[in-house]
Amino acid sequence: MPADEANTLRSIAFAYQRMEQFDKAKEYFAKALEIWERIGDLRSAAFTHVIYGVYSRKQNDFKAALEHDLRARKLWLKANDSPEQTHNRACEQVCPAGVEYGNLLEVSRAELRSAGAQHGFAHGAISFALRSLWPYPKRLAAFFWFARLFRTFRLPSILLATKIPLWFFPRVAFALALLRSSTPADLKMTKTGERPTEIQLNPGDRSVTLFTGCVMDGLFGHVNAATSRVLKANGYKIGRPSKQVCCGALHLHSGDLDGAKNLARKNIEAFEGDSSHIITNAGGCGAMLLNYAHILKDDVAYAERAKELSSRVRDIGQELNSNLIDMKRDYRCEKTTYDASCHLLHGQHASGESLRLLTSVVGENYVPLPQSDVCCGGAGIYNLLEPELSSKILKEKTANIRKTGAKVLATGNPGCQMQIGAGMSLFESIEIKLCHPIEVLDEMYKRSGLYSDSE
Repeated sequence: MPADEANTLRSIAFAYQRMEQFDKAKEYFAKALEIWERIGDLRSAAFTHVIYGVYSRKQNDFKAALEHDLRARKLWLKANDSPEQTHNRACEQVCPAGVEYGNLLEVSRAELRSAGAQHGFAHGAISFALRSLWPYPKRLAAFFWFARLFRTFRLPSILLATKIPLWFFPRVAFALALLRSSTPADLKMTKTGERPTEIQLNPGDRSVTLFTGCVMDGLFGHVNAATSRVLKANGYKIGRPSKQVCCGALHLHSGDLDGAKNLARKNIEAFEGDSSHIITNAGGCGAMLLNYAHILKDDVAYAERAKELSSRVRDIGQELNSNLIDMKRDYRCEKTTYDASCHLLHGQHASGESLRLLTSVVGENYVPLPQSDVCCGGAGIYNLLEPELSSKILKEKTANIRKTGAKVLATGNPGCQMQIGAGMSLFESIEIKLCHPIEVLDEMYKRSGLYSDSE
């Protein structure tokens, strides 16, 4: 069978690839590619062009790499496969060639941007905002201030209740639902016994620095506040470099590699002079900070400094798993489920730690979410660029959430929280409380008398 022959040739190519004999690997991939194109297996052919792109980059032949990327995209489109690709890096876990798809994807986006590839209105609007607001702290702070004011007066809910945005401006309606979903959750807990909760303070004298993030600081300040309270309760001293800026993930997602690099350099300078762990509570930010070592690898002045910063990055779940207060639960949480952020899962490899942190508080009231590791359709800015396709993926996620019967959903990334919240209200007509796992622990600490909201 031709397909079996092609698979055998591909296996031989992978073997040569692992031995770093790239010319031989390309030779066998070329033979397999000829068979796949002849028999019409477009997806396998597209994957081979992706591999060619990787090899071309290793040889600094970026023109050939771009040609292979474009050819792969055309084949995926022809195979009607690319609409389902949310670029969430899940394939990295199982790729036999060890392809770092996330890095490949971001470089390809930048090359397509520099080659003048045509994009739609949404991409242009996002790029304009990233150029006009994000590099300027005062402008960005004003933008988020107005967004919070809009949210505080419940204007998204009022407008959505009229149905007018849904009928005439579906993208605006979804944006309103996203903003509404960033509202702090009112978490409920009930006392289960008469005895006081037993808490053994962790008197450590550790120091960390907190990466506050642009969206986290702008719309999810309550999560940053909860993170700080929990860290202090666990014996941490917290630093917040005043000159830190956006991590650059949104710029990288939109193909603005230069913009992302500039922000990376500013953050490297802001966090230098300290060897403590850099704590993040947003999966997208954490994955981007870890990526600094890659995007600045050719920058003589920053390459080593980027490696040093990336080596210090820890998700809040990773940091607390080994340094958590020993607390016996005396409160019962609402039925809670957990969705694994793709960037936290595949970019930081830290989703398990956040889940363990959550279950240590929720206990028997935790209910597993089917396909928790499957993307929600947010995928950076994919939901804004491809709303119809993103919604299709989101509907599968919300249907699984509905089946759990959970009253609370915790996730470690703001984009995922907003995406899922919008889906639950628009597609399932179910109001579910959305929060970060650290907020559940924070609420338990407050209920236990460890501190108050004002701290």
